[in-house]
Amino acid sequence: MTWHATGRCNEEGKMRHPVDGRAWKEIDKRYPNFTREHRNVRLGLAADGFNPFGNMNNPYSMWPVILLTYNTPPWICTKESSLMLTLLIPGPKLPRKDIDVYLRPLVDELKILWSEGVVTHDSVTNTHRPNLESNHPYRESLEFNGKVDHTSKPRKYKVTDIENQLTDLLPVGNPDKNHTNVGEKRKRPPNCRHNWTKISIFQELKYWKYLPLQHNLDVMHIEKNVLEAILGTLLMNDKSKDIHNARVDLEKLGIRKDLWLKPNTKSKKDGQFFKPLPKYSLKPEDKVSFCKFIKEVKLPDGFGSNFRHKVNKDNTNITNMKSHDCHIMMQRLLPVGVNAFLDETISTPIMQLCAFFKQICARELMVADMLKAQKQLIKLLCTLELIYPPTFFDIMIHLVMHLPEEAIYGGPVYMRWMYPIERYMKKLKNYVRNKAKPEGCIAGGYVADEALTACSMSLEGIQTRFNHPDRYADEPIRSCEFRVFNSLCKFISKGVFKSLARDVQDKLHWYVLDNCSDIEEYKQKTNFPSWFTNQIRELRSVDGSKYSDELICLSEVPVGTSNHYSACNVNGVRFVVSNSDDRRTTQNNGIATLADVGARVSKYYGRLKDIVELHYGGAFSVVLFR
Repeated sequence: MTWHATGRCNEEGKMRHPVDGRAWKEIDKRYPNFTREHRNVRLGLAADGFNPFGNMNNPYSMWPVILLTYNTPPWICTKESSLMLTLLIPGPKLPRKDIDVYLRPLVDELKILWSEGVVTHDSVTNTHRPNLESNHPYRESLEFNGKVDHTSKPRKYKVTDIENQLTDLLPVGNPDKNHTNVGEKRKRPPNCRHNWTKISIFQELKYWKYLPLQHNLDVMHIEKNVLEAILGTLLMNDKSKDIHNARVDLEKLGIRKDLWLKPNTKSKKDGQFFKPLPKYSLKPEDKVSFCKFIKEVKLPDGFGSNFRHKVNKDNTNITNMKSHDCHIMMQRLLPVGVNAFLDETISTPIMQLCAFFKQICARELMVADMLKAQKQLIKLLCTLELIYPPTFFDIMIHLVMHLPEEAIYGGPVYMRWMYPIERYMKKLKNYVRNKAKPEGCIAGGYVADEALTACSMSLEGIQTRFNHPDRYADEPIRSCEFRVFNSLCKFISKGVFKSLARDVQDKLHWYVLDNCSDIEEYKQKTNFPSWFTNQIRELRSVDGSKYSDELICLSEVPVGTSNHYSACNVNGVRFVVSNSDDRRTTQNNGIATLADVGARVSKYYGRLKDIVELHYGGAFSVVLFR
């Protein structure tokens, strides 16, 4: 619980945990007494609705409210065992603005935690030009909406400004005594110049108004919606933003005449129009080629789903992608596809947007990089406005502009997005056995799981969720003097014994010695392998007690037989040789290595052909990839 104070990153400007964000630091300054005790709990709250029956024809929405503990390190914080189910808002209807009624018990407990404490056991607009500099050329351009834009930048409101705006609103979540106003739409007071419609129940928390980051934008859903907008418009499917009314808007604005609706002279009916093919959409033949490319993609084992099932039979559309599929498509596949089939002026901004999502989803972020990305994003979005029609720019596209600043305040995105929450809701859905009482099933399953989890922490000698090996667990690290013998490879295929020719033995032996950093002091001689063997033999004959068995075995040529494997696990990653991997739906034979080329270090890529285990006498062996 004290990791946020003892294990935080000390490098200036680097963020790998919310503790490195500005929001955390500002709360530390405002409440020094709270900060002084490192065991005080820092909580994050997440809520989302799901259908417990898995049948979309049955409209039922249940909302779990989950708390995350941000005191713990990144590899524990978002794990399932660290999530706390505090509330379960029942269905079948959405709580909407009356969600504060259900949150009342939780907020009351949070007030007690803040004021008294509990003793525990310690174990948006349709254009982005106003955000540009006042002298930027885009300000004077008529290609956006047929007008120049000299609007000032949006202002940032202070705490006092927001408090003044909320004074005229009534708190929501306090229905009248007859409960007649529950679920009714609340109207803002007349002559109101802000967009607030209610006072959140969290405003009752003493520290809430001082939080620089009160709500997190969910990068998972933003990335998914942005990808669907780009991909839908690229393939011109049912999610395309380039609809009939979009072309009508272009004509009304008097911009991009080449995209206006044209009379269909081939039609026998009067008043028929067709949409000219834009540069941001694929031609029919390119659409088929792009879908075939996606269909043939093979991802590493456990990296993502099989995209072959996402492409329809005639290779003209990509459908049924989940959030993680969109995550992979946005950051890995879409840049390759648009670079091959679209004009450079169109593909470059799309690739830059994909690169931004890949950058912001990294495990570690630099403040300087986020400040730079924030300025670049404004220009990038303005460039996209010159490409796509105005209907393309909904609220999701606009929210992208705020992600770098939010990352500066909140830290890395992966600690704040909804992926772990969505996975946890899948587990809650599996608790439902009685469809007449879904809430009771989930509550009972959660209590039983918590009880079993507490018991399993006290058991020894039994495999539990806390000690079971990972899917790609490595072999235990051997305590050897030389690192070349400390192999982590866990072979998962049957070994095949093969004899080695003398020249092959010498080449493999030289490669092992050349990459062994523990014998650098001996590498000054020419014809090093044979000299090294003779030198160790001479020294051993004088006083053999000074030299370990590992050094003696390493100096000799490996034995004439070796083991050859087709698959193994190393550092939590599976590797499969290309001959076997070609028959699989996943791809695990890719290898990358660093090499010194003059004054710089270059990365070389290749395919894994063989996994060889060399034996150096006794119990020592070296694993090589070829």
